[in-house]
Amino acid sequence: MVDVTTPAPPRERASTRAWAAVLAACIGQFLVVLDVSVVNVALPSMRSDLRMSSAGLQWVLNAYSIAFAGFMLLGGRAADIYGRKRMFLIGLGLFTAASLAGGLAQEGWQLLAARAAQGLGAAVLAPATLTLLTTAVPEGPARTKAIGTWMAVGAGGGAAGGLIGGALTDLLSWRWVLLVNVPIGVLVLAGAAVRLVEGRAGDRRRIDLLGAVLVTVGLACVAYGIVHTEKSGWAATATLAPLLGGVALLGVFVAVEARTAEPLMPLRVLGARAVTSANAAMFVLGSATFSMWYFMTVYAQAVLGYSPLEAGLALMPTSLAIVLGSKCAPRVMAVTGTKNLALIGTAIAAAGFGWQSTMGADGSYLTSVCLPGILMMAGAGLASTPLASLAITGAAPGEAGLVSGLVNTSRTMGGALGLAVLSTVAAARTAGGTGPEELTAGYALAFRTAGTVLLGGLLLMVLWLPRARSARR
Repeated sequence: MVDVTTPAPPRERASTRAWAAVLAACIGQFLVVLDVSVVNVALPSMRSDLRMSSAGLQWVLNAYSIAFAGFMLLGGRAADIYGRKRMFLIGLGLFTAASLAGGLAQEGWQLLAARAAQGLGAAVLAPATLTLLTTAVPEGPARTKAIGTWMAVGAGGGAAGGLIGGALTDLLSWRWVLLVNVPIGVLVLAGAAVRLVEGRAGDRRRIDLLGAVLVTVGLACVAYGIVHTEKSGWAATATLAPLLGGVALLGVFVAVEARTAEPLMPLRVLGARAVTSANAAMFVLGSATFSMWYFMTVYAQAVLGYSPLEAGLALMPTSLAIVLGSKCAPRVMAVTGTKNLALIGTAIAAAGFGWQSTMGADGSYLTSVCLPGILMMAGAGLASTPLASLAITGAAPGEAGLVSGLVNTSRTMGGALGLAVLSTVAAARTAGGTGPEELTAGYALAFRTAGTVLLGGLLLMVLWLPRARSARR
């Protein structure tokens, strides 16, 4: 007779806990990345139901991305100091509660507040997922496989966001693009609380909460000021006050980082040319490419008449293009060189934006959505990997993790400001018009402007990016 009370061998228990950590990390990463893209196809439905303005609608994306970017580095530091399991549970708990609040929102401001809280939860959750995984799985082939799975799941979340969001919005309502996180979050929270083992790096340094608040509020004020130009113009007090206030807060952030003993972003890392130039290039790339999803989704539904599900399906090739570009980049990089691939990818993306700017109110799917979208995102995928590689190669020993987080922060912050600027450009062109022709003209100008920004970024990369061999100079 088998003794069912016999405990599992230590090695078996360790293996079970390791893969429980991998599973929790992958689901957490999937939710974080999914919520960047899943709301896109639901935006027109949100606007109609909550009576939101065009300016308010873009904040559904920006409230999440600004909070996410501003607190991401702080979240990584907190996981090391307070424990990976603890911060994973806190981040996922906040993310889940905010998803419930957003799904139940009855006013536009309630939805935006919930999205900001989601972004804060994601900023705590995302760094904890990777540290949980790397500490649970021993170095070697098993860890390599686990990290590969984690990256693939994250990419899959971004690629599937449009399809999942479209299906939920069509079959249920826009609220379910947020509410779907709740049962998943509760199940993962329960499992993680039981299965995960606490761990920390023994790092008891203080966290730079002031720095995180300054950079987040400063960025939000600048973005708000830019968006307000649509209504009041650049010279109005209502525009200048948040703009100048935001710039001042960002200046205070730099001063604080230079003086504090444990800064959120040590300014010394920017002393390496590769780190500074690659982050600047990533900021520019993000400023153009992040807004693409917003404009393409609204164009497909408001102008071409697609349903949310049809819009999600229409953008699937675009989503897969960035995944494919990112996957192919390491192999291509070995042939072309790191800097050259960054230039090639950016040029391809700029060509896609130029093509997209020829869109018409009666455009066909193939030439007004699919093919230019593939060019834009394949180029972005090809450019992002070598830029991140250059930045990390230029980092001092022991600072690769910090620089990696900085690259992601630069891209996300660039996306938030880029969306604010390009939405204002589009709104100025439409001049309040809501017909297909007016909307298309505004979106086309936004894509043309984004393409011009990418060409400027291309020149910046030619002049500033180092070759891989001289990255640490």
